[in-house]
Amino acid sequence: MAVVWQSLWITGGSRTGKTTRLVEQFCLWSQMYLGAIKAPYSAPFKPKHPLQGLRPLVLAANGTNKRHLVDRITQASAGQYPFSAITIMGFFQQEVLLFWPLLIEALDLRAQFPQRLRPELEQELASQLWSPEIDSGKLTDLGKGRDRIVRTTLDLLQLAALSGTPVEDLPSILERHEAVDDIPETTYTCMTEMLLRWQNWCQQKGLLTYGIIADLYWPHLLKHPTYQKHLLNQHRVILADDVDEYPAIARHVFEFLLENQVMGAFTYNPQGAVRLGLGADPKYLAQLQDRCQIEQLSPVEGLAKTLGTQVVSWINQDYGHFPDLSNSQQSVFAIETTSRAELLRRTATTIIEAIKNDQVQPQDIAIIAPGLDAIARYSIREILTHEGIALEEIQPQQPLITSSVVRSLLTLLALVYPGLGRLVDKDAIAEMLTIISSHIPESKHSSTSDPDSPAANFPIQNAIDPVRAGLLADHCFALDVQNPKLLPINTFPRWDCLGYRAANTYKYICEWLALQQQQYHQNLLPSPVALLERAIQEFFLPRATGSSYLIMDMNRPALKVFAQIDLLRELMETAIHFWNIYTRDKPQPSPLETVEITRQFIELLRRGVVTANPYPMGEMAVKPHRVTLATIFQYRVNHQSHSWHFWLDVASPLWFQEGASSLWGAPLFLRDIQQQRQPWTSEDMMAANQQRLQRIVWDLLSRVSDRLYLCHSELSVNGQEQLGPLLPLVNSVQYAPRPNL
Repeated sequence: MAVVWQSLWITGGSRTGKTTRLVEQFCLWSQMYLGAIKAPYSAPFKPKHPLQGLRPLVLAANGTNKRHLVDRITQASAGQYPFSAITIMGFFQQEVLLFWPLLIEALDLRAQFPQRLRPELEQELASQLWSPEIDSGKLTDLGKGRDRIVRTTLDLLQLAALSGTPVEDLPSILERHEAVDDIPETTYTCMTEMLLRWQNWCQQKGLLTYGIIADLYWPHLLKHPTYQKHLLNQHRVILADDVDEYPAIARHVFEFLLENQVMGAFTYNPQGAVRLGLGADPKYLAQLQDRCQIEQLSPVEGLAKTLGTQVVSWINQDYGHFPDLSNSQQSVFAIETTSRAELLRRTATTIIEAIKNDQVQPQDIAIIAPGLDAIARYSIREILTHEGIALEEIQPQQPLITSSVVRSLLTLLALVYPGLGRLVDKDAIAEMLTIISSHIPESKHSSTSDPDSPAANFPIQNAIDPVRAGLLADHCFALDVQNPKLLPINTFPRWDCLGYRAANTYKYICEWLALQQQQYHQNLLPSPVALLERAIQEFFLPRATGSSYLIMDMNRPALKVFAQIDLLRELMETAIHFWNIYTRDKPQPSPLETVEITRQFIELLRRGVVTANPYPMGEMAVKPHRVTLATIFQYRVNHQSHSWHFWLDVASPLWFQEGASSLWGAPLFLRDIQQQRQPWTSEDMMAANQQRLQRIVWDLLSRVSDRLYLCHSELSVNGQEQLGPLLPLVNSVQYAPRPNL
């Protein structure tokens, strides 16, 4: 009976059933506590417990995993038990927002509702606040550009807050970072002063970032007696999945709850630690198991059953010899070429041949790389789609400005609002005319067409093709700093050569711009956000039911249509957020202030710091028939698994390097490193990278079940020879036969 009520620590490798066991425990506790139906489990009694009516709290590491976990719990319990599900960072944010009055009283803040800052705007505002220090050259010892200096400094605040480290202690901590070039203590002191000023500025204005939220929650809110009472009253059951990806301050929340008789179930992957280097502290969270009953899930899944031990032991011992992979002849193959372009073609054609021969389905294939450049993304996508095989990228995070649709909308902003002439040129005008004209339906190209005709609702491709658009930009665009504008079409002496459809389309665009300019001068245009919305509704969602138009448009592939919707949605969310932040203290800005805000918004997007991510499909949705393309980090953090793996650039040194999956100085904020109080040297970094490589290889081997292709080119994309640590693996297995395509 004691075992039933004891908190549970579920540990095991990838795909060993940890989440499944967590869902089972949720159903068990929900049946016993809420009494919705008779439990199918053999329970010796039906307890009377004061948990009746309370919702269990379910935590996940990120939004994608949270949605999958919610789907699985809902499916397993048939939706009978209510619960609250949220990510760990979302939990911190929710609590800070909900109990902001307590923080106002404790920290003597202004009585205003707080607002969350998106990362791109966080960097923009911090750059403006820190301009004196950056322009003075006090941070040149970091050896980075302005944007990187700002981002690195903000990341230090996030790392410190997530680890429960006071910002004032940063100089003494960073001095131990001997693995980088010598940086004087004055630089660290300056960064600390900047962060303290940034903290105070954000708190007084009610602006919240991940770093500010974590810093407010752990030392202030969690220790507040009123909040502690609420926490215990609201949450008597807590289930946390993948706690190896949680920050150190999460342990303090769990310990407080467990010490006050709150029931908890936690899953932990010793070979996980995907977010180690981004604020997670798996070793510190692992000490929670001393308070729980430990349940070890031992089975090893995937190719790790036959290859994991040999490969990992080889990584731990010596890279100089070939590992013994004699038992992998039917499951591991190598694709080796001289150039990377040839490697991309060989990889794609191998996939095409396997699919056409019914060896594997597209949805069972994953291409995984340590880093994906634009050339690789484009090449693989074009080769596969040419053969009718769709490709799905996991969180591609492409900047919004890479979309011609977004660039065209920004050009429209510069044409309507005065004083933005420096932000538009002839090339931008030509692109805008080409893109917009390809989305306007026939009913708006010509006044003589029947608007009720089905064909009238479809866009006419190349109404203004790039050649005509270039001629119009050369002859009909008046470049002016204050009032750039499109001139009448007859300004071009040979306008009759453009054709009827192109001429009418150009006139239609000019009339729409003139109307928006007129409404701006009459104060009938509320904000740049309203102008963007009007442009999207007018040119990219022509029907009243725009979604049906997009789905019915057979001239464009459905995947590209939905990707465009994601871009437009992200653009509008960014614009609304930008406008709300910049008008927070002044809801009705003057015309000059509106123009300045618009200029800053356009420049922000053009720097490429705003990205768009497609909304992931839920676990209960039908799995799309598409080949998956992802970086190592994206693949692991989303807990993907496939029958076939293609490890791209397997001999690249990026497999051994942290790269973008680790923030600068992150190891110094791990609790076990802080307790040692020893300098972090290059040897320590090498050892950490080796452990990271071991975890990556074991994890990926556990996520592939049937076949693995090691894809290697002797030369990288920049022509350098690739001699990464995993190169001996390529030479230890048999080569895949050349495709017959």
